[in-house]
Amino acid sequence: MDIDQLPKNAANYTALTPLWFLERAATVHPTRNSLIHGSRRYTWQQTYHRCRRFASALSNYSIGPGNTVLSFSLSLSLSFLLSMTWVAVIAPNIPALYEAHFGIPMAGAVLNPVNIRLNASTVAFLLGHCSAAAVIVDQESFSLAEEALKIWSEKAKTFRPPLLVVIGDENCDPKSLNYAVGKGAIEYEDFLQGGDPEYAWKPPEDEWQSISLGYTSGTTASPKGVVLHHRGAYLMSLSGALIWGMTDGAVYLWTLPMFHCNGWCYTWTLAAIFGTNICLRQVTAKAVYEAIAKYKVTHFCAAPVVLNTIINAPPEETILPLPHVVHVNTAGAAPPPSVLSGMSERGFRVTHTYGLSETYGPSVYCAWKPEWESLPPERQAQLNARQGVRYIGLENLEVVNTKTMQPVPADGKTVGEIVMRGNSVMKGYLKNPKANEETFANGWFHSGDLAVKHPDGYIEIKDRSKDIIISGAENISSVEVENSLYSHPAILEAAVVARADEKWGESPCAFVTLKPGVDDSNQQRIAEDILRFCKAKMPAYWVPKSFVFGPLPKTATGKIQKHLLRAKAKEMGPVKISKL
Repeated sequence: MDIDQLPKNAANYTALTPLWFLERAATVHPTRNSLIHGSRRYTWQQTYHRCRRFASALSNYSIGPGNTVLSFSLSLSLSFLLSMTWVAVIAPNIPALYEAHFGIPMAGAVLNPVNIRLNASTVAFLLGHCSAAAVIVDQESFSLAEEALKIWSEKAKTFRPPLLVVIGDENCDPKSLNYAVGKGAIEYEDFLQGGDPEYAWKPPEDEWQSISLGYTSGTTASPKGVVLHHRGAYLMSLSGALIWGMTDGAVYLWTLPMFHCNGWCYTWTLAAIFGTNICLRQVTAKAVYEAIAKYKVTHFCAAPVVLNTIINAPPEETILPLPHVVHVNTAGAAPPPSVLSGMSERGFRVTHTYGLSETYGPSVYCAWKPEWESLPPERQAQLNARQGVRYIGLENLEVVNTKTMQPVPADGKTVGEIVMRGNSVMKGYLKNPKANEETFANGWFHSGDLAVKHPDGYIEIKDRSKDIIISGAENISSVEVENSLYSHPAILEAAVVARADEKWGESPCAFVTLKPGVDDSNQQRIAEDILRFCKAKMPAYWVPKSFVFGPLPKTATGKIQKHLLRAKAKEMGPVKISKL
């Protein structure tokens, strides 16, 4: 107890949770649009009532504290919630998935949004890992959920079928909905009707209580389940608005999957600022431009690969100049300066952020400085391409020597690992004590990302530790090679990985997607042109020694799947020693 002898009591202390944001929005702006999805519109009062129905309906099935609800989304990455009832939701960016971010924790359960692009065996692993008590699935993902449940039941020692709810969407073919209902699934709207719109939900007694469960990736045999708490969700929801300058009434376009780190916590932020959610079931450059014009969109988030699509969209799919300034938050991979400058030239104001599933999504951002305004556009883009400084809700951010755990000098050259500490770090990985011990070693969360710290205190990622290319005795940053490749006029996308090299041990191998309209009939000539370009732009040992042309594999969040490219490079065998 403090020296003042004044303890916490019911009048002066309550657990932090973002759930109160929704009640407040319904009270202050009951008739303002909360969600728009095609022809369907909801107000904040309606959304609050629907979420209370959601919580009430779950409680009718004895789903509450101690269970997980699984969520699958067309653009979602897999997530599960822990230390309570887990409820999985498998759906794209539609109203039901937004409602799940409030309705499920209002019932005392944990939300688990799942990436619908995962295969059935991976989804089965996730459902079994968290023992999901309910699966709420979009009609177009029902066959995925059905197959996953079958695999889970066959592999589990004991299996209790979860509650199965299917979400209908008037924009989809009704056949899949009818099939799901015929298989015994409850239609989502019918499910809500069984709930009480005045349900007396209770906030968590402890803000450490789990609110969401998300899996890091479906690219390994055993994805890690990231468990997040109410306190962190509250703090990062507000931090995200503050660092981005979001204010009352923002109109937010859902290009980022809500499944991915709970939409970087903007699911809850939009209720806090009385904003309007514009749902996009399928993300295309044309749909983004049309939504900006039709709904007066002010903000959206997207991975750099999506921004690249926007700036390279054909003229007939764009609406330029933009009718107003649109704020864009990008993360998920280091954006090349050429992409940042391209967005700026089109009237978008880009905030570059960085984070991980383990830090509630972005927790570091490149804070823009007024003095940069007078710099040449190319220099501005270079500065903005850095990851930057910590969010308001993150207490500690450092780049350290991994052997000594001492901060590296702020010289922009010495490479170390990014580590974090504070309220916006996850509770831990579900049922994975070994991984928790490793990731929280020495009292820090270890990101696995390698970076430098500049004299102004801004950090800049140089690579993932596993993506560094060691050629001879030299370390090569794949990110820096990629940034140079992106500035080539014929290149749309590029990814660089290590390929075995008989002379150097490893050498850079570039996987390249050409821009639409580029004549690719003579790939040898194009490779030679890119090679000359690289030699003029970078040190000789950085220059890729091999090129592969074609589309790049991506995750549901737009991240390039480098593990698949590394496997491809391995299949290609080593670069032979030249006999010339």
